[in-house]
Amino acid sequence: MSRLAGLLDRGLTLVAEDLAEVRRQAQRLREVDSCLKETAATAAERQAYFEELTERWAAESDPWAQDMAERMTRWQAGLFVGDDDLGLPSDNLDLERWFKRVKGHERRIHGRAHAGVRIVQEGPTLVLTLDAHVLQAQPFAAEQLRPYRDAKMPECQRQALHRRTIMRRGRSKKQRPRLLAELERRYQGTS
Repeated sequence: MSRLAGLLDRGLTLVAEDLAEVRRQAQRLREVDSCLKETAATAAERQAYFEELTERWAAESDPWAQDMAERMTRWQAGLFVGDDDLGLPSDNLDLERWFKRVKGHERRIHGRAHAGVRIVQEGPTLVLTLDAHVLQAQPFAAEQLRPYRDAKMPECQRQALHRRTIMRRGRSKKQRPRLLAELERRYQGTS
């Protein structure tokens, strides 16, 4: 055992500098994490601290800090959307938990206990509507809904639904030959 302990000590001394760097980076990641967690600080205070960290790290000569500052700049647009009172998912994990929460009408549609792919694929337009009752106690009035009457489906969602339709047809034994013939005609016409 003493020989094994000696080998471990020797190995740790060889990587001591690397371990110190990992500890320093872990501490910096904890600072970023503290900006993202909804604690006693408001969203505006957390965003200000996040921007301060980004500027400070961008000015450093350390390549890791500069890379992290670039990443944080790209993330910032989506991290601090909305206000503290909206009740929107705070991060990707919260968003995944939100999607996994079973919606009653979705469960009745297909009889399963999970939300299904429809929520994931049509999520951009369903996110706010499925939990609208959480933010408003009374039923919506026509005046409140009128501004959304001419709303357009986001392009990413339209493309996802189109891909889903093609994939479902491609899996179907009856529709696959027609789909392949249609795709072949379409691509021969473009070339």
